[in-house]
Order: sequence, then structure tokens, then C-alpha cells
Amino acid sequence: MSEKTVFITRKIPSSALDILKKNGIKILQHKGSEPIERVELLKRTKNADAVISLLTEKIDEEFIDNLIDCRIIANYAVGYNNIDVEYARQKGIEVTNTPGILTDATADLTMALLLACTRRIVESDTYLREGKFTSWQPELLLGMELKGKTLGIIGAGRIGKAVVKRAAGFGLKILYFSNSKSLEIEEKYNAGKVSLNKLLKISDIISVHVPLTDKTYHLLNSENLTKIKKGAVIINTARGEIIDEKSLIKLLKSKHLFSAGLDVFENEPNVNKKFMNLKNVVLLPHIGSATVEARTKMAECCAENVVSVLKGKKAITPIP
Repeated sequence: MSEKTVFITRKIPSSALDILKKNGIKILQHKGSEPIERVELLKRTKNADAVISLLTEKIDEEFIDNLIDCRIIANYAVGYNNIDVEYARQKGIEVTNTPGILTDATADLTMALLLACTRRIVESDTYLREGKFTSWQPELLLGMELKGKTLGIIGAGRIGKAVVKRAAGFGLKILYFSNSKSLEIEEKYNAGKVSLNKLLKISDIISVHVPLTDKTYHLLNSENLTKIKKGAVIINTARGEIIDEKSLIKLLKSKHLFSAGLDVFENEPNVNKKFMNLKNVVLLPHIGSATVEARTKMAECCAENVVSVLKGKKAITPIP
């Protein structure tokens, strides 16, 4: 294979670079910690044979038309709402993602948020650090026990199923809303498939695990959010745009919702400042896949996809 080039839009684990180098692929890379400027991105990817991109890069028609010989765009993520996949394929460019790799990491974080919200962990930590803990009190920072409560899973894909597996160990009853039936979680964990409307009305805790599409944008809009029972908890480790944040903030502020745990936001990295003044919300900087294991395997998956396509073979994890 004659020397090919790949442009990587950010620093990624070195094991992926080793894979590319061993296969004779020249590496060009933006090494800054912040996203590459758009003009620079277009300039540096123009002649690349492959691109490894992050969610921060908008791979639209302008970007794709700018490419001359690119054969693959490997997205360093499971989600791919940053890429116009259909247009890329019309131009003969394969598009891949990293499915399955970050399932456990994201499911673990979902449970961490669930526990932090129901037991007021962050609020309690702040309370102690501010010197307010002077004695044990019967009604100090009371939270919610999990046993016997109902967890509603929106989206029963890989991550949703992994959350069900973890949640069952806490004695939670499981409901799920999904386009397809999952016999696996129904038989193993006695999960019940219900309509979104019923899930919202019955669940004590709601966890979002659907991809961002035209159909799921603001799936939890003002109308649907107000259906949620008083005192419930909502967790989102999927995509911020699935929830109408303005409506969510109103429900948190009024204490209709007990709390919320968010790892993703509508306009990230810009987070609605109104969240900052609420004690009943836990905010994380999109760290769902932030484990050494997951991020390393994600990078290696991107590299292996690039090598495979540039060698004239099929992509390993093409986006369906």
C-alpha cells in the first residue's frame, strides 16, 4: 500500500497511532487541547485519505465537498449526529463509529449519577466542605432509597440494557420504552415494555439512552416532562438535545422533580447558567466514556477502521 495520510482532529491514545504507523499510514494531527478552528480543519483535511474526528467537529456538506481523496471518516464516538452520513456515502466515503466499546463505562456513569441524585451526594459534599456539618440530624439531607422504586429506561440499546443489568441489583423495578422489544431484559430482569407516556407517569427514576435523531430531538419536551410524576429523578447520559432544558430547569426549580443528573447538554460546552444555581442537579462535563479502557479501545477501533478501508477492505464498524 502506497503511503496514505490520516488527519486526526485531536490528541488520542498512542496505541492507536502505533496501529496506524505499523501499517505505513502517515499521521497528521491537531495537537491542541481545544477543538481545531474550522478554517484550519478544512485546510488540513483537504488532502487526507482518512479523517479521525471527534463529536466537536461538524462533518457537513461543506466539509465533505472540501475533501479530495478521503475514503473514510472514523468518528471517535458511538454517536454520529455531528456527521452527515448520507451525504458522505453519496460521495463514496465510508463512515464508522465505535459501538459497544463504551457501553460499560457509560452504564457505570449512569449508575453513579443515579446514586448521586437519589442520595444527594454532591449536595452533601458541598454542605460538609462549607463547614455546615455540626451534628448528626434526623432529617439532614434526606434522599431516596432505590429498593422497590421504578426505573424507566428510554432506549433499550446496548447502554440501556447494561443499565438495566446494574439497576436490577439494587432491587429496582424496570420499565422500558423502545422501538423494538427486548426479550433479554424482559426474561432476565422482568422488565416491562411500555409507552413513553406510561413510563413518564409511573417511573420514579428516568434514564435516557436513545441516540439523537430528528425523531428524538426534544423527545422530552415541555409536554412530556410535565407528565413525569412529582418527586422523580431524571438522568441523561445520551445527548443533551433530547431534553428541552428550559422546561427541565423550570421543573427542577419548582421542585416538581426531586433532582436530575446530566452528563450532556443542549449547547455544550456552553451550559445553561441557570443550572448552576440549582442544588438539585448534578452536572458533569460529558465524561460518559471517560475511562482509560474505553477511550483507548475507541481510539484503536478508529485506527483499525482506517487501516482496513485504506487497504481496500470493508470497514469494521460502519455506521448502519
